[in-house]
Amino acid sequence: MTTKKKSYALPIIMMIVLFGMISFVTNLAAPMGQVLKEQFGVSNFQGLLGNAANFIAYAVMGIPGGMMLQRIGYKKTALIAIAIGFLGVLIQFLSGHSPESAAFSIYLLGAFVAGFSMCLLNTVVNPMLNTLGGGGNKGNQLIQVGGSFNSLMATLTPALVGILIGEAAKANIKDVFPVLYIAMGVFALVFVVLLAVKIPEPHVAESKEPLGKLMAGALKYRHFILGAIAIFVYVGVEVGTPGIMIYWLSDTPEVGKTIAGFVAGTYWFLMLIGRLIGASVGNKVSSKAMLSSTSLVGLVLILLTIFSSTSTMVTLPVLQRSAIGGLSFGMADVPINAMYIVLVGLCTSIMWGSIFNLAVEGLGKYTAAASGLFMVLVCGGGILPAFQGFVADKAGFITSYWVVALGLAYMLFYALAGSKIVHKEIQKQ
Repeated sequence: MTTKKKSYALPIIMMIVLFGMISFVTNLAAPMGQVLKEQFGVSNFQGLLGNAANFIAYAVMGIPGGMMLQRIGYKKTALIAIAIGFLGVLIQFLSGHSPESAAFSIYLLGAFVAGFSMCLLNTVVNPMLNTLGGGGNKGNQLIQVGGSFNSLMATLTPALVGILIGEAAKANIKDVFPVLYIAMGVFALVFVVLLAVKIPEPHVAESKEPLGKLMAGALKYRHFILGAIAIFVYVGVEVGTPGIMIYWLSDTPEVGKTIAGFVAGTYWFLMLIGRLIGASVGNKVSSKAMLSSTSLVGLVLILLTIFSSTSTMVTLPVLQRSAIGGLSFGMADVPINAMYIVLVGLCTSIMWGSIFNLAVEGLGKYTAAASGLFMVLVCGGGILPAFQGFVADKAGFITSYWVVALGLAYMLFYALAGSKIVHKEIQKQ
């Protein structure tokens, strides 16, 4: 009996695991910021610098990452990304063994290095899963599975950190060592597996025109430029909304650090639910309708957050520590503002795909170059939350959500007007 079709079950599993690791390492930055605040007594702005370093790496590595794919292929790029990810987490681990005067800087360096890895992995895992699945519906299904696992890890990460740091008055980087051990172990395992197996390379379309010229061509289109700004804003809103909430709830005596992590994890859990819903209705509802409706609802929820009294408490179902030490759903008393913030997760869940589809529509040969520019602008996930943290230092946590409100207002504008195609060349296609 001969089997011509090769099974790629093991590399498929590894790619799905990497999809989750992108979220695991990225979403570690916000709760780690709370640890840094406790250990070093830094401000909200400084606590978010690790998150900023992680995302700013996208601005540095986005375009070079695309060039690496062209020159050395996806498998080698993935192996390099995994090795860099291991190094970034290792540096963060070493910060816990460094002198107090240098530990904070070493942690930031580790977050920056890890950001290089996350950028490279983001450029690899989608096309790799599509190719390993044979393209078409099967390939798209694997990408959806990977995206769901990504959301699951985003849900678990802040809750896991919340368990580790507990209600200790002085949290320390060493408290989070078990999470770093997990990350390094997974990176090491996936590196060995991918190095050992043979996998097909996604086809990289070559163009006779230089990359710079293609990028310049993409920037001629108004709807793409406004869409690129929308991606910058969106990632900042997605990250800053739960990130600042962790700091606020951790400083709220009635809630505390552990519950704060669980509440933030529930935000990411709702993003998982939203993505599953979005995938099921995506072939029936336009990107414009999805983005405009979710932006509007998200904006209403944030305005309710800003104008509601923080003294009004509600009981919210959250992922929390069970009696036997695992995770389960339970009830937690939180300010009503936190409930509104958590519900925003349902809105932010499907925005990335909607913005991307609207921004690259009709770009033709410029689409690939436009995708590279999009990856660069993911750095908004570091810059906007840091700015929101600065506003929180000056005017208070709840007031800082005006930054999120303005971001959602811009995405509503983009959905309703900014995404309109006005370039004559596109209209002729």
